[in-house]
Amino acid sequence: MSFKDMVENDNHNVFLNLDEFAERRIIIYDGVTYDGAEHTGIQVVLTGLKEKNRRQLQSDHAQGLYLVSSVLYCNVSDFEGNQPEKGMRIKISDGNSGFFREFYIASSVCNMGMLRIELEEICE
Repeated sequence: MSFKDMVENDNHNVFLNLDEFAERRIIIYDGVTYDGAEHTGIQVVLTGLKEKNRRQLQSDHAQGLYLVSSVLYCNVSDFEGNQPEKGMRIKISDGNSGFFREFYIASSVCNMGMLRIELEEICE
């Protein structure tokens, strides 16, 4: 077993383990719903839902809006090999509530079978 195989194995069996860090979420990207074989969601880790004041341009007069940023980790095979693109929108279910939060993709990287997607959302 190569080092790359060991890392991929650890990513799936430890990091994306539902008993450890991961949770099931349904994701909608580019008109496709990714919800796993049981249709209950794919295993993801969603970290850092941080709210901060957004950068406001001089011509921008919208008050009371905040930028929420987070990072989504998941297996690229759960996205059927597709890597989400920067600037696109992605919807992520909020647990079992049936509610979806919509984000912009700030960056998307795939290393050793693991997607790391930086997300931004504008909230009131």
